Amino acid sequence: MKYLMWLLKAAIFFTLFAFALNNQQDATVHFFFGTQWRAPLVLVVLAAFSMGVVAGVLGMVPRWWKHRSAARKHQAPAVTSTAAATPTPPPPSPSLDANEPPHGI
Repeated sequence: MKYLMWLLKAAIFFTLFAFALNNQQDATVHFFFGTQWRAPLVLVVLAAFSMGVVAGVLGMVPRWWKHRSAARKHQAPAVTSTAAATPTPPPPSPSLDANEPPHGI
């Protein structure tokens, strides 16, 4: 399984590397007010992907904060009593009858 994952990673890497080599021609991105950016097409695609990832992460930050604060609110408060600090013994295990096989067999 480990070798299969390395093979998959290598295939993805070489596919992206071939994409980068095949798209080295310049592309022009036109912005507002007549400004433009000239760069290799692979850099334009990489920049667009990166900006999409950043926008997605920034869009999720408020929800992450909300869930984090809800988790803190519902977290059990720490008990400082010494009686609660001593471990309780586990409940006794049920005894099996010698003539009965264990469940699931």
